[in-house]
Amino acid sequence: MNKGNVLILGARSDIAKAIAHKFAADGYSIQLAVRGMSDMESYVSDLALRHRVSVTTHEFDVLAIDRHLSFVEGLEELPVVAVCAVGLMGNQSESEENVASAIQVMRSNFEGPASIFSHLANCFEVRGSGTLVGISSVAGIRGRASNYVYGSAKAGFSAFLSGLRNRLSTKGVHVITVLPGFVNTKMTEALSLPPALTAEPVEVADAVFKATVRKKNVVYVRSIWQLIMLIISTIPEQIFKKLKI
Repeated sequence: MNKGNVLILGARSDIAKAIAHKFAADGYSIQLAVRGMSDMESYVSDLALRHRVSVTTHEFDVLAIDRHLSFVEGLEELPVVAVCAVGLMGNQSESEENVASAIQVMRSNFEGPASIFSHLANCFEVRGSGTLVGISSVAGIRGRASNYVYGSAKAGFSAFLSGLRNRLSTKGVHVITVLPGFVNTKMTEALSLPPALTAEPVEVADAVFKATVRKKNVVYVRSIWQLIMLIISTIPEQIFKKLKI
């Protein structure tokens, strides 16, 4: 039985692909939104054949905010769940030296996702149902010298999701904030990540699916991150500014 459509924005990422498989395995049709489709054909075919669900692809550029409304209106069917897995980590040093690079990171992680979710939220509110899932980051809980450009954008997105959740709580629309921590993906393959703190994409997908079913609000993929970020957020500023973290 078709349970409706799940729209995945930024569908090329490892996390997005794992989420698509998770929902497809449970009988949801999948709408994959991504910029450029040329390398997606085999993945789309595998997803459809393996799970025997409808899979459609949709051209989407998170930075083209002037086209976001027409994108939503152009969907054949409004999804029951929309997941924003768009993200650009960038390079902190490059962002410090090149303001244009910093702006791209901030727009990719905050402005663009907030824009598309604003349009989807309005449509979901009119319908009176739906779930919006935003993949944010623990990096947004407190700014750190090592990644404050990326972190500040994710902080903005988390605050946006929190406000959206508050606004829509009586409208039949649920909003989920997902805080993965480290995840073993192509985006992080150059980093030396501690195994105990590093999730696999399938773990993120499981967390997103369970949060959708159980209508959770804020989800830490690995619970240890909640404790870590609680400690980091309570360090006095006079001490914190001297730390190299």
